[in-house]
Amino acid sequence: MATEKLSDEQIKKELSNLPGWNVTDGKLHKDFIFKDFIEAFGFISKAAIHIEKMNHHPEWFNVYNKIKVDLVTHDAGGITQNDINLAKILNSLAR
Repeated sequence: MATEKLSDEQIKKELSNLPGWNVTDGKLHKDFIFKDFIEAFGFISKAAIHIEKMNHHPEWFNVYNKIKVDLVTHDAGGITQNDINLAKILNSLAR
């Protein structure tokens, strides 16, 4: 159920509405930093519910209060609207 890969122009436009996100190695990327491990883990737990409903799983890495997130739709060979939508959700959960 992959959506179509977005063009570089479409991605650039979407990034203007996604504070903290950029494209790194062909993936949407953001580093989230929280007060402590508990806040970071809480974010992961809240995000997991949305991620599972979307069936669109990120690549992420957590150490203490930092979470590195990369989003890409492998089936489409790049960044899709699913990745943009998940980035928006993650930003809203991190507030």
